[in-house]
Amino acid sequence: MNNRLIVIAGPCVIEDEEMTLKMAEKLKDTCGGLDIDFYFKASFDKANRTSIDSFRGPGLEQGLKILEKVKDTYQLKIVTDIHEPYQAQPVAEVADIIQIPAFLCRQTDLLVAAAKTGRMINVKKAQFLAPWDMKNVVHKLEETGNRNIMLCERGTSFGYNTLVVDMTSIVEMKKNGYPVIFDGTHSVQKPGGNGSSTSGNREYVPYLVKAAVAAGADGVFLEAHFEPDRALSDGANMIKIEDVRPLIEKCLNIRACI
Repeated sequence: MNNRLIVIAGPCVIEDEEMTLKMAEKLKDTCGGLDIDFYFKASFDKANRTSIDSFRGPGLEQGLKILEKVKDTYQLKIVTDIHEPYQAQPVAEVADIIQIPAFLCRQTDLLVAAAKTGRMINVKKAQFLAPWDMKNVVHKLEETGNRNIMLCERGTSFGYNTLVVDMTSIVEMKKNGYPVIFDGTHSVQKPGGNGSSTSGNREYVPYLVKAAVAAGADGVFLEAHFEPDRALSDGANMIKIEDVRPLIEKCLNIRACI
């Protein structure tokens, strides 16, 4: 990978085709001209929602069709996550990066299936896992021969319904020799904080993101939406699309200083 700041941004979940295309177009325009390595992210299925009644997305087949349309229409690179090994190969045909959700980062069969596609794999560190334990996750991926790996910090469980971020986690995970991404929006979640859904506090996102870049993060992950408070998933911790560029510009300034 090059030395540009990696930026992964997009809505939490594919809500519908029209909305997803509009957000992809806006984010491409928003990030235009910045010296970054940009990827559009959206999930085709949120299989780990708090409640069984929560919106999950269009599913694998329809979701990949929408993401492929985003890719072809706007020439954007794509990130999406998988939850089961059988999803790896069809997702690899569309996505440039396959993402492993934090709760599933120790699932050997899932990791191996994703790595065997040869695609870049972005593994989110589990909320319950120490950063130095990610070496075991890396080893599982490397055993397939795939060295296209990124690791992602997204906060650590701190009591009930609370996450904290230890910036030394970024330093520790970089010792594995691969880029480390900081997930600024999931790090401000309050898991299950609304009883039947997750809550969060988006006002802290810029502070944590800037601190992570200062600590050496190679990229940032930002879930963004036109109207976060009306989003069908993770609205409480998503930021507005128009806030993405100013935050990235500050990150680039910080990166230049260090």
